[in-house]
Amino acid sequence: MSSLEQVTQQPVAVSRDRSRAIFGQTMGLVALTCLVAGIGAYLGRNISHGWGIVAFIGAIACIIGLNAAVQRSEQLAIGLLFGLGAFLGIGAAPALAYYASVQPQALWQAAGATALFIAGFGAFGYATRRDLSVVGRISFFALLGLIVFGLVMIFVSIPGGNVIYAVIGLVIFAGYTMYDFQRLRRARQIESAPLLAASIFLDIFNVFMLLLSLFGGGRS
Repeated sequence: MSSLEQVTQQPVAVSRDRSRAIFGQTMGLVALTCLVAGIGAYLGRNISHGWGIVAFIGAIACIIGLNAAVQRSEQLAIGLLFGLGAFLGIGAAPALAYYASVQPQALWQAAGATALFIAGFGAFGYATRRDLSVVGRISFFALLGLIVFGLVMIFVSIPGGNVIYAVIGLVIFAGYTMYDFQRLRRARQIESAPLLAASIFLDIFNVFMLLLSLFGGGRS
């Protein structure tokens, strides 16, 4: 092999090693955050819905703090990531406890379907060479519309509204999952791992809750 070929291939090898390192750290953080969320759901299984809402507010605060901390302190960013997982687990605990008591099979069905959903759309997003930035933007505005639709359902009874909400939500998070995994493949700084992990964890959490609603008969 000529010296020119060695020089050309060396940056490529370094780039691949960096990408593997970022992927490994990000997905490791995702797994740990899911574990923390599971522990939070178990510890919060007896809390009221009111405290669940407080926990969701805490999760929003962690997301805001994570965006500010990711460039300043990796330890703080990771701590906020785990806080996000804990708060979301606690916030979802009343709903999960309900399903565990009346329809436990829905939990396992939702968990298995979530794994397949994230693996399928995540693999596509990671592998495709097509720029998915447009998909990310469309998903963002579609999510805002879905939130408005959810608020309307609080005050207006819509036949099959929960099923419609869940199906549209899954379409949106299919887009988000593909986009976030493409962001993961394109990442070049290991410091971005906590923020990428938060995005992927939120995809997993929302897909799981939406599928749980569907497998549970369309109940929220």
